[in-house]
Amino acid sequence: MSGLTLAREKMAAAGVAPEAIEVFDHYYRQLESGATGLIPEDTIAPLTDPDELADTAISEGHQRAALSQTVMIKLNGGLGTSMGMENAKSLLPVRDGKSFLDLIVAQVKAARKTYDVPLPLIFMNSFRTRDDTLEALKPYKKLAVDGLPLDFLQNREPKLLASDLTPVEWPADPSLEWCPPGHGDLYTALLASGVLQQLIDAGYRYASVSNSDNLGAAPNAAIAGWFADSRAPYAAELCRRTKADLKGGHLAIRKSDGRLILRDTAQTPEDELSYFTDEHRHPYFHTNNLWFDLRALQRTLAERKGVLGLPLIKNVKNVDPSDSSSPEVIQVESAMGAAIEVFQGATAIVVGRERFLPVKTTNDLLLLRSDSYTVGADGKINKSVPEAPLIKLDSRYYKKIADFDARFPAGPPSLQQAKSLTVEGDWTFGSGVRVEGAVKLTDTGEPQTIADNAVIE
Repeated sequence: MSGLTLAREKMAAAGVAPEAIEVFDHYYRQLESGATGLIPEDTIAPLTDPDELADTAISEGHQRAALSQTVMIKLNGGLGTSMGMENAKSLLPVRDGKSFLDLIVAQVKAARKTYDVPLPLIFMNSFRTRDDTLEALKPYKKLAVDGLPLDFLQNREPKLLASDLTPVEWPADPSLEWCPPGHGDLYTALLASGVLQQLIDAGYRYASVSNSDNLGAAPNAAIAGWFADSRAPYAAELCRRTKADLKGGHLAIRKSDGRLILRDTAQTPEDELSYFTDEHRHPYFHTNNLWFDLRALQRTLAERKGVLGLPLIKNVKNVDPSDSSSPEVIQVESAMGAAIEVFQGATAIVVGRERFLPVKTTNDLLLLRSDSYTVGADGKINKSVPEAPLIKLDSRYYKKIADFDARFPAGPPSLQQAKSLTVEGDWTFGSGVRVEGAVKLTDTGEPQTIADNAVIE
């Protein structure tokens, strides 16, 4: 029996949606034929002149009208395992005991009040994050919009043995036999769950999508107005690249047909990474904040029989990520931002850096918890310094959230006068500590404590 047949049977037995099985089938056949998903530099041209939000002039009436037809969708499938968490990453406290989830809700409620719009908030959860997330949302009694759910489920697919492309079996922990299909699954999951149809039936036209760990991606009426006026089926939010953004995917123009495409690190030939990381050649990075027309998505999915055909991302890992001796597997993935190439007339807009504040590591978390930022009553994160300092914490002692919290028992130090903070070794910070200038703490080989109210410079 072929690997594809085994995989399809396994997915069907686990209750995976038929639409998701067909999408997996599409990618499996590509993988089987030797597709790598690579996008060589000579097949693309740099994107050099996208629209800039700062240059747009959208009337308040147009902004409100567009936002009244918009739904906020937050990708919320991550567990924060890289930080040692076992529940939804969005439940992690960010400021004053409030989690990502709390601040997202505050942002949406503030926008509803300001613009007098319904603005539904819907989460794409995974099987591992759904229960925790819905439990945390219970106190918000009027959050759900009549007739619409608060969430829908991301699909899952089997990991494939790299040796023969059959579904891996791992009796020690059968849950490790499965993986998410990447956030490109958003479109399939919207269709299969029925939520896409529900939104259209309820009169909504536009979706604003972002990661739940990016608190910068708050509801934005100006972008909604710009997107509505553009009449584009799809748009991506971009930011100008700096040397700190070398890993972020970028948009480019495919020479063969002139369409915008997204290229991620995993899709770049290894000997061409210097082009990928050149912030002058490819001056904008993709924020993973995007907008699309719900009707255009529904029409395109119907035309393609539920398979958008996003570019393949071939991800090679160990079946047990914590055990490098466990068998190598292939995870077949796609990126939701890659859908830009599917829609004729898709576009992009350059936004301010304040719309890109992802928390991927405890370095990012320390910065967000510090006085480098403030949190408004509307849940929005605002920078309180001209330029946020660069944080580098020793992963041996600060990578896991429990270890991180233990070393900042009184909270983060003041970073308002800091240019950078590099911590090597095991350092515990007292209360009232201030960092000034470019500071580097070196590893002494022994645990060290910085006294209360100390100034380090």
